[in-house]
Amino acid sequence: MKTMEELLIRLREAEAELEAAALAQLNETRARLHYRLEQGRVHFESGIRRVQVQYRAGLLRYLFTARLSHLLTAPFIYSLIVPLVLLDLMATLYQLICFPVYGLKRVRHRDHIVIDRHLLAYLNLIEKVHCLYCGYANGLIEYVREIAALTESYWCPIKHAHRSQDPHRLTQKFLDYGDAEAWARRPPAP
Repeated sequence: MKTMEELLIRLREAEAELEAAALAQLNETRARLHYRLEQGRVHFESGIRRVQVQYRAGLLRYLFTARLSHLLTAPFIYSLIVPLVLLDLMATLYQLICFPVYGLKRVRHRDHIVIDRHLLAYLNLIEKVHCLYCGYANGLIEYVREIAALTESYWCPIKHAHRSQDPHRLTQKFLDYGDAEAWARRPPAP
């Protein structure tokens, strides 16, 4: 039977292999769909945007063919923008104040919040707004999760007795639940 350490090494190797495969697939997709990234900006080959526009649904057609349930729930979805922006401000302020004190490296927005789908010519204005919102909301949750993970690894690096469905990347380095000796031997916080 393999030890957890051996399995973690294999997992990191598999993750690196998966990342390389995903990057290769992304490069193939970029070539097939005729775009490239230059200094973080998307550039489509000449004429591609004109082709994409042909697939765009007009606003009136989009609204009149939308499900009534989608139209009725949209205000509830978009009402979350206020708490999301507040969460963003508070998480950013928190790490700006606390992370230097703890000696932790700051988490950058741009590493987690990716907003680029609104540049696609085949999306109409409403679809672009949806994509802006989803890119921000999901990227923000990823950003805040990283801040919370770093905070937990600093203050309370103890595994839970019950494993969650999707623990963050730092959890495996935590001390075992109930291991009082390991807790007493841990180095003091920097």
